[in-house]
Amino acid sequence: MTLEIVQIPVLSDNYVYLAHDAASGDTAVIDPAVAEPVLAAAAERGWTISQILNTHWHPDHVGGNLAIVAATGAKVTGPRGEAARIPGIDRAVGDGDTVAVGASVARVFDVGAHTAGHIAYAFDRDGVLFPGDTLFAMGCGRLFEGTPADMFAALGKLMALPDATRVYCAHEYTQSNARFAVTVEPENAALAARAVSVGARRARALPTVPFTIGEERATNPFVRARDATELGLRRAAKDSFAS
Repeated sequence: MTLEIVQIPVLSDNYVYLAHDAASGDTAVIDPAVAEPVLAAAAERGWTISQILNTHWHPDHVGGNLAIVAATGAKVTGPRGEAARIPGIDRAVGDGDTVAVGASVARVFDVGAHTAGHIAYAFDRDGVLFPGDTLFAMGCGRLFEGTPADMFAALGKLMALPDATRVYCAHEYTQSNARFAVTVEPENAALAARAVSVGARRARALPTVPFTIGEERATNPFVRARDATELGLRRAAKDSFAS
């Protein structure tokens, strides 16, 4: 693994990430909701942020862009389909494009569903995925701008990655997702065990992210939906679920 990844909790439940390549000194920040704690985390390590990678336009993913650019001169990469809504964007990318952080190269996936132009970044050599708000531990993003069919296709792309891929999603939603998931698959032993483990970690205020693609295959009711219709029914049920 080349990339060193630092997880920065901000706001009520967001995660922002620094991805650092030691050989080159290249440092990217993924989905900076705010600037100050991100700049502080980089400074503590002697890193200078050289680029920003945005997955979608929501303010809690791009809110820190301009202040980080002003402080560091970082270049901003974001989704082609939402370029007009990404503050400070320098490069717009989409499906099949690549983005480099030092020697580590990410493939870009179009995963529009949560928002229409949402993208994800998969660093294959490092075994790392940044899916933004498309994939969560035992969950998926709300369908604000897309359809169940869009999300079914998006999750299918991500589930084609190796089981060992570590997923760094943008929110700590896992405990709520687990409570819902066990109502969908009450006989899933792997899911029941994971829900207990998640509860124990959250009781100690520990993060449940990252997780792996393999864990999602075994326990995520949205990934495990047989078709878009079933996914849509599950998403609608989760939207009204009292967690």
